[in-house]
Amino acid sequence: MTSPTPLSGKTAIITGGTKGIGAAIATHLVSLGANVTPSSRLSPPPSLSQLPPRALALRGDAGSIPDIHALVSHTVAAYGKIDIVIANAGVLPMADLAHLTEEVYDATMRLNTKGPLFLVQAAAPHMSAGGRIVLVSSTLAHASVVDPAYLPYLASKGAVEQMVRVLSKDLARKGIMVNGIAPGPTGTELFLKGKSEAVLERIRGLNPAGRIGEPEEVARVVGFLSGEGAAWVSGQMLRVNGGMA
Repeated sequence: MTSPTPLSGKTAIITGGTKGIGAAIATHLVSLGANVTPSSRLSPPPSLSQLPPRALALRGDAGSIPDIHALVSHTVAAYGKIDIVIANAGVLPMADLAHLTEEVYDATMRLNTKGPLFLVQAAAPHMSAGGRIVLVSSTLAHASVVDPAYLPYLASKGAVEQMVRVLSKDLARKGIMVNGIAPGPTGTELFLKGKSEAVLERIRGLNPAGRIGEPEEVARVVGFLSGEGAAWVSGQMLRVNGGMA
């Protein structure tokens, strides 16, 4: 009989874990029995801060090395170990080649690429065989038609996908599985903000199911990659998009 809490006794770190997809992941992992430390640059909403003792929401910048080390240290102090790392925090600036600035590029790479890499570096010494790491890319990294304004975002996510492949080889020596997800359009507050119904309808039409994904659907895939079902899955990118790409 399958346990209703297959992640019981496991400890997970989730950056960007208090809103949108990150909050859905945190809530889902708690439902599976995990202790969860979600972090965000913003104050955590009550929905997560009221989940103790298995969720300790923290404020921190996922692109800051000192904040990353503080997050790892806090988690280890609270739970004694780290089993699961979900590097979900990210930004999505829009700038084509003519309008891209060094500041926008550096800020994007800092949070979307440097942050996940150094989070894994800081967490790995506290992880043992059976550990799970999930990095977050985007279905747009696999699309054949892309708006030029996604240049800095997709440059950062392309780097993330290569990190998944290389880190899976590196950390296999410790028995740690490293994978990534590439969500398609997902109905978060950030995604929906500023989009007219006409724009949303066009986006829905790009998917064979005729709809936009839900954060909980992405979270369930992360739950799979965090558990025993993914014991022989590493170095893979799962496109969570309903068949869009």
